[in-house]
Amino acid sequence: MKRYLAELVGTFWLVFGGCGSAVLAAAVVPGGIGFLGVALAFGLTVVTMAYAVGHISGGHFNPAVSFGLWAGGRFSGKDLIPYVIFQVIGAILAAGLLYIIASGKAGFDVTAGFASNGYDTASPGGYSMVAALATELSLTALFIFIIMGATDPKAPQGFAPLAIGLALTLIHLISIPVTNTSVNPARSTGVALFAGGIYLQQLWFFWIVPIAGGIIGGAVYKALSRIKSS
Repeated sequence: MKRYLAELVGTFWLVFGGCGSAVLAAAVVPGGIGFLGVALAFGLTVVTMAYAVGHISGGHFNPAVSFGLWAGGRFSGKDLIPYVIFQVIGAILAAGLLYIIASGKAGFDVTAGFASNGYDTASPGGYSMVAALATELSLTALFIFIIMGATDPKAPQGFAPLAIGLALTLIHLISIPVTNTSVNPARSTGVALFAGGIYLQQLWFFWIVPIAGGIIGGAVYKALSRIKSS
């Protein structure tokens, strides 16, 4: 339970910090933080919580990460579903708090997106489902590959959270215009439940594709490690 609660808190912070920066600060005039600020915010949430609770739960904060580490042989299957459940709970709680804060401003419209993910008409840049598929699948796979490499016992110790946080920042810089960047089904679920409409209709995509990408990334790193060992 201690590990599950650590995942809940870590995911809460990721969604509140990352999506909160997008909803509350990205387009504030003057001085909005823009895409760069939002990307950095997501990276900082991972860095800070990985150092805070990573030693307790491993610092997944993302079902795709949990599935990827399981596929890579770094995580037990018996903890997979509980981790995902608590990650989703943390994301929903964060989205709820963000909704309370954001709705305190006149003119707030949660159906305008609320930092949700989407493709086609729900994509920030109008990108197609195929473009979203290529983006989310490849970037999640690479994210898991980086996580496994950074946390490998042979990697420099103590720097994994920085590498992972910087990777997530780069991922957002690439993909915010395409899908508003998911690579995390829990993050997508929390805000989509409040935004509703097309964002809720497309939520299935942001579960299947990132998890598939995570499994690919974990499996590829595992295979590469075996080649190195032999």
